[in-house]
Amino acid sequence: MLPVRHYRNRWLPDVFNDLFDNDWMTRSNATAPSINVLETENSYELELAAPGMTKEDFKVTLDTDGDLVISMEKKVEDEKKKEGHYLRREYSYTKFQQTMLLPDNADRENINAEVINGELKVCIPKIKKVPEKESCRSIEVK
Repeated sequence: MLPVRHYRNRWLPDVFNDLFDNDWMTRSNATAPSINVLETENSYELELAAPGMTKEDFKVTLDTDGDLVISMEKKVEDEKKKEGHYLRREYSYTKFQQTMLLPDNADRENINAEVINGELKVCIPKIKKVPEKESCRSIEVK
């Protein structure tokens, strides 16, 4: 039989609390950067929120399948303050990786990325469409 907690005419078995409210599962860095993707007429623009990060903290690559891989790692040095030491320290990202499938019209050869004011901006140009010539035409009969 499961132990039961009563909450104002509702009940919740302790087993559910044990799954979600304990320390037996190690907490990874549960926060991941927010990502916006904007499509314009000529490109896809990706914005990744990364306060405190520098361009050295990022690695942007294309994998063997042609997918965009964004990796971010902030190496937090274990230094002590001169006057004391940290009792708790949670405010920085440690490691993040996101793979994004690119659309067929993405110009993979001309992707560029930069970090501006704590934001990684990746510009993925679109392949310019060449207007197709009409496939059917009239032939004059003589």
